[in-house]
Amino acid sequence: MDTLATLGMAMGSAWLSGINLYATVLTLGLLQRFDLVTLPGEMGIVGNWWVIGTAGVMYAVEFIADKIPAVDSVWDGIHTFIRVPAGAILAASAFATFDPGVRMIAMLVGGGVALSSHGTKAATRLAANTSPEPVSNIALSLLEDAVTIGSAILMVFHPVVILVIVGIFIILAIWLIPKILRALKRLIGNVRTAFTSGIGEG
Repeated sequence: MDTLATLGMAMGSAWLSGINLYATVLTLGLLQRFDLVTLPGEMGIVGNWWVIGTAGVMYAVEFIADKIPAVDSVWDGIHTFIRVPAGAILAASAFATFDPGVRMIAMLVGGGVALSSHGTKAATRLAANTSPEPVSNIALSLLEDAVTIGSAILMVFHPVVILVIVGIFIILAIWLIPKILRALKRLIGNVRTAFTSGIGEG
């Protein structure tokens, strides 16, 4: 695998980890395990059955937790400290055969990419979780699963394509996240005002 393809695998894995780490590892692990692809560097470790099994169990837990608004918000908060480091590690492991300096750069950039996708996901889901109807939250959760699994499969066969997608996403995330946060701030302000007014009237 050439350097550009390795870069696509590294950044693609980091990006997908920020959306759904367990689905990413599970998909890559199964593809590696059944010899459908040879992952670069030390990423092949995800093909071990114990890694696949652990990722599968955690994906099943997340699949359920992701559909419950209050639980999903807490889950995303906790996984800020899991998805981002895991994305950095996956990115660095793709460059395991390269110079240590290159691996360090891959880890730093991979962590940043994972943080951008996780931040976008968490902010979007937090906005959806404030809605009283459950449909939008469930639909977003299923869409994230489909995007993660589909993109992981696309990545192993067309890593340069996923690298372009990641680049486009980062540009959109820089533009989108501030808007989501401002909308959330207004929403929280409106809820607080309504709550305060209700207490005053009572």
